[in-house]
Amino acid sequence: MTQLNFDQYDRKLDALGLRCPEPVMMVRLNVRKMADGEVLLVVADDPSTTRDIPKFCTFMEHQLIGSDTDQAPYKYLIRKGMAA
Repeated sequence: MTQLNFDQYDRKLDALGLRCPEPVMMVRLNVRKMADGEVLLVVADDPSTTRDIPKFCTFMEHQLIGSDTDQAPYKYLIRKGMAA
């Protein structure tokens, strides 16, 4: 299995302490400001993000290129507009 590099991203969103639906709302606001192909690192501690962020990416046609959800804080790498 390939090791994800959470140090390679264009923007970072610190969603620690935010609760549903705030993390996904903040992801949406940040992604709207990005160019296609840019990568957003999201760091969150709300367990609902493990369900909501992958669904957001699918619905909005962005690519979830990686996640670390074994324990909080959870990390997600989202590439804008590059759904597989």
